[in-house]
Amino acid sequence: MSKRSIIQLSEFDITQKIIEALSNVCTRSVLFSVKNESKDVTKIANELKISISTVYKTLSNLEDLALAEIERFIISPEGKKIKLYRSRIGKVEIILENLEPTLMLYPNESKN
Repeated sequence: MSKRSIIQLSEFDITQKIIEALSNVCTRSVLFSVKNESKDVTKIANELKISISTVYKTLSNLEDLALAEIERFIISPEGKKIKLYRSRIGKVEIILENLEPTLMLYPNESKN
């Protein structure tokens, strides 16, 4: 399966899924947590005080919607490969007009 681009995200078939995902406070919190700095699941869970399994599930959904990605891997002192996640979007606008939502996604331009 190929990675979706930001442009493809604005297609109608996925607009409702993205709006629904972003309406969830946990999803927004995880996404905002990795907007300016890439982080691993444990760091996100500790910062937001939510379970690691919730963070994994949320990040998986954000990846499926192409809103977050694995930016890079690091190796822990124990030799484990750890994923660092990053938001692909920096700004979202949802416009409700004529009973149809318009979703505008802007790329995340912030650097570590």
